[in-house]
Amino acid sequence: MSPEKYLLDWQTSQTNAESISPLLGQLYRQKGVETLLFGRQIVNASIIDIIKAHRVARRYTGFELSPAQTLPLVQALTRLELSPCKVDVGQLAHKFWKDHDDEDDLNDFLQTALTESLNSTQSVEPRDVVLYGFGRIGRLLARLLIDKSGPGYPLRLRAIVVRGGKQGDLEKRASLLRRDSVHGQFNGSITIDEERKAIIVNGNYIQMIYANSPAEVDYSVYDIVNALVVDNTGIWRDTDGLSQHLNCTGASKVLLTAPGKGDIKNVVFGVNESEIQDDDSIISAASCTTNAITPILKAVNDKYGIESGHIETVHSFTNDQNLIDNFHKGERRGRSAALNMVLTSTGAAKAVAKALPELTGKLTGNAIRVPTPNVSMAIANLNLGSEVTAEALNEYLRQMALNSPLSGQIDFTQSTEIVSTDIVGSRHAGVVDGAATIAQDKRCVLYIWYDNEFGYSCQVVHCMEQMMGVHYKTYPEAK
Repeated sequence: MSPEKYLLDWQTSQTNAESISPLLGQLYRQKGVETLLFGRQIVNASIIDIIKAHRVARRYTGFELSPAQTLPLVQALTRLELSPCKVDVGQLAHKFWKDHDDEDDLNDFLQTALTESLNSTQSVEPRDVVLYGFGRIGRLLARLLIDKSGPGYPLRLRAIVVRGGKQGDLEKRASLLRRDSVHGQFNGSITIDEERKAIIVNGNYIQMIYANSPAEVDYSVYDIVNALVVDNTGIWRDTDGLSQHLNCTGASKVLLTAPGKGDIKNVVFGVNESEIQDDDSIISAASCTTNAITPILKAVNDKYGIESGHIETVHSFTNDQNLIDNFHKGERRGRSAALNMVLTSTGAAKAVAKALPELTGKLTGNAIRVPTPNVSMAIANLNLGSEVTAEALNEYLRQMALNSPLSGQIDFTQSTEIVSTDIVGSRHAGVVDGAATIAQDKRCVLYIWYDNEFGYSCQVVHCMEQMMGVHYKTYPEAK
């Protein structure tokens, strides 16, 4: 191919991606249809990100997919009367062009592939959400909920509860949402209403409520009813403590973004979200590590059987550690997080059993906190019930990432150049590093990357949707 042809092809891809972008927004804002491309969300994505997402096709299918091939499919989707759902245009385009040479049969193909959505009368009433706490996870949840906001999405972020309320606090909170040293600038507009103590984010009015405990809050004052309160503080992790939120007028359910204690259900979305019942008022979304490893462990156990194993977590430092040496009630955590690798404990291995009971008593775990601000890795050293090779295991996990009920949680890469910063912003719970996989006889070692902030927050949002009755089917349906 001539040098000029490379540039021409790139410009053609840009032009087609520029045509695709507003159509994706139209589908989402007007119909509530969220578009994906091989599992990657492309609503609100930049033109370059849309082009890059197309390149993922080669990893999964072995074939190139260009914006020129997805554009007619997206255009056709805008002409269909779809109910709210998720549509993977990458997978649909691959299926269509594999068997067709032109667009003549595209409409019939989509009518067949999306029959259930076309005939659905599903509608969900708006549901109020409150974030109790506005730290690392709270702010990312706010970004995700605002990004999803629209006529077709029922969860409405109505309020944020924080301590404080001193002069300038509102501006500081808005600034922290606007700028993030790890996740970058917020994609949109943020203004403040000082008089009413509120922030307006991309047109969404969010009340800031200042309180030192749940007992001080009455949500009905702000016309908030039957709200889901998402507790990001980690202060209370048992039923007695979290029930304080349920005593607030206007609140009806609580989701904890930390492992729950006692009889609280610990949910890893994609694995055991079916355990959430309509009458459940308190649920835990478990931990970031538990969410990262459990879907992959389930996939491995389903095919090969896990007899025993050890999970070693190499985890970025967190806010509860000290920047410099100082007193800390936890062992070793008082030492400088920015200067040391810190050996500590993790309950993630045992917590897996709460979501995946068949692994009860089979796993041990430990953790090493390292001087990076985000992205972690779990190393799973597993003894299996049957023999396996690295090639067979990788191919199986690659297929699980592409087309399975766990495809929203598991991602897969075989790049030999991947490092931790490349995983920042990953929406998957865990990313299998296939280039590092080791397997021999009935043993294997898996290396699993995860964005312990953003990837986990995506899992929390899935749990929020499940608790509030928001169930959108994804097409094509995973096998």
